[in-house]
Amino acid sequence: MLRPSESVFHLGPGDTFEIEVMGDITSRTTVTVGPDGKIYYNILPGLDVWGLTLAEARDRLGDELKKFVRERPVVTLALRTVASKQVWVLGRLGSPGVYSLGRPTSLLDAVAGAGGPAVNTPAGGMYSEAADLSRSFLIRNGHLVPVDFQRLLRNGDLSQNVYLQPGDFIFMPSLRSAQVHVLGAVLQPRSERMTGSLTVIQAIALAGGTVPQACLPNVAILRGSLAHPQIAIVAVNRVLRGKAPDVRLEPGDIVFVPYSPERVLERYANLILDTFVRTVGVNEGAYTINSKAAPIAIGVNIAP
Repeated sequence: MLRPSESVFHLGPGDTFEIEVMGDITSRTTVTVGPDGKIYYNILPGLDVWGLTLAEARDRLGDELKKFVRERPVVTLALRTVASKQVWVLGRLGSPGVYSLGRPTSLLDAVAGAGGPAVNTPAGGMYSEAADLSRSFLIRNGHLVPVDFQRLLRNGDLSQNVYLQPGDFIFMPSLRSAQVHVLGAVLQPRSERMTGSLTVIQAIALAGGTVPQACLPNVAILRGSLAHPQIAIVAVNRVLRGKAPDVRLEPGDIVFVPYSPERVLERYANLILDTFVRTVGVNEGAYTINSKAAPIAIGVNIAP
């Protein structure tokens, strides 16, 4: 992941490129690949270029134009904009948004292109960090990519500077977002803002309580950096019966109520993190498209 992808660029809907027939400056024009994957140039009917490389599209154009002239024309293509391959860079950045991926782009490139991590207004001549690097993440194909944003952006550790792929989702939350997240086998998985002290039992209650299939002896709390989380197992069934003390939560904690027990903590943590980042990613992406979008909860069953 620390090297640029060796795959060749393939055209897709929304991409634009310039076409010119050598020796005829009047032939120069810019075309856009339509939603059907076709371009319309000169007298040619719709020409399907979806999935072709620029070289393949050039050769196909030359073959089609040859049907109308005596000699096969020399065609040149120049890529202008890329809209078919994009990455999401959202959260506390200078210019969050959806960006085209028309060239090899690293995580550092993408963050810098989105204006870098946002900072708070100076107080007493000092800038304070507004993005929470410890809770920032990169999702690829629905899974968390193991990247430590703190090591990359604060310490300059380029071993964390992975190259991006189309569809990657980067999110940098606010440092001041005092929330706990309740996921899994609860009636209303949600993120709850902390306005005071909050315990595991209270957080689960705010999420509507548990479903009948919930495995209460193995409720997990993930705490700390997403790159290096700590996990604790709480026997909520014992807490409810008064046989164990309730656990006080901290801002950023992830409470996960499973459907079945998991004995391997590392696998347990990875599944919880995947569930968490997918939930946040889906909701932040939906909010970017529609600010009135209703929150979405993603559940994952953990098999023994």
